[in-house]
Amino acid sequence: MLSSRYLVVPFALQVICMGGDELYFHLRRELPRWERIGHPLDTLTVLLCLGWVWLVSPSATAVFIYLGLALFSCLFVTKDEFVHYKYCSAGEHWMHALQFIFHTLALLCVGLLWPALHQQSLPLIRYEGFERAFFIGNFALTFGFGLYQLIYWNFLWRPASATR
Repeated sequence: MLSSRYLVVPFALQVICMGGDELYFHLRRELPRWERIGHPLDTLTVLLCLGWVWLVSPSATAVFIYLGLALFSCLFVTKDEFVHYKYCSAGEHWMHALQFIFHTLALLCVGLLWPALHQQSLPLIRYEGFERAFFIGNFALTFGFGLYQLIYWNFLWRPASATR
């Protein structure tokens, strides 16, 4: 039986990659407007997935809807890659590739943690009791990061050429 504690690993790896991308790569270059708008929208697609799982108990229909939301999110976050080649270094492209992997794995793990949020279980997973608190913390962290992306990059940040 798999302990639910292992299901948090992709979240931790995603946070590390997002932090590296944001604090190293994004702060070293100017983000074009489409990217400053697109990144908070990426985060919104994750919040839609998390919100669905939080508010709706697992059922055949609910799982089908979640799979659609998760698939949409996984595809949506790749939208910028067609134009990133103009702006990003090879290291940032590699970081994005890692983020796409962990994004998908984290959303898979959300689905596996889902029953624990509604006092249900899956036969192959041993829920440890921390899942609800972890989920709420992850939702809050994701929401806060989305607010940061929206406010900092669209209202506070100024291009280097504007500060000279």
